[in-house]
Amino acid sequence: MSDIATYLEAIKLKLVISRVVADYQIVKERITATDGYLRIRATLHNGDFLEAAEYFERVPEGVRTVDYRYQWMDPMKKELRCRWDSTPDHPELPNFPYHVHQGSEENVISSQALGICQVLDFMADAIFGEEG
Repeated sequence: MSDIATYLEAIKLKLVISRVVADYQIVKERITATDGYLRIRATLHNGDFLEAAEYFERVPEGVRTVDYRYQWMDPMKKELRCRWDSTPDHPELPNFPYHVHQGSEENVISSQALGICQVLDFMADAIFGEEG
C-alpha cells in the first residue's frame, strides 16, 4: 500500500472482519498526504481488551509503521497479556526499540516493527489457535 488513506482503510476493514474483534471504537484518527495516526479500543470475542495506537508514514516503498503501542489486557484480572511497543526504553535488546512485554511488565523480549493488522492476526492465532 502506497497511500496513507488506503492503509488506514485496510486497518479499519481488518477490525471489522477480524475473528478476534467483537467491537471497537476509534478514539482518534488523523491523516495527511504523508502520515497518519490511529488510536483504537477494542473488545475481543474472549472478553479481553486491546488498546492500540499507531503512527505511520508514507515512504517510497509504501507505508511503514513508525511508532506504536498495542496493549492486550485481561480486563477482569487487570493482567497484561502482551504489550508491543516502540518506546526506546530497552536499548540492550536486539531490534531496539521494538520489543514486547509478555505476561508482565518485567518480561521484555525483542520484537520486530508491527502494524495493527499483524497484531490482530497474532491475537487471533493465540486465542483461537492457528486452525480456528
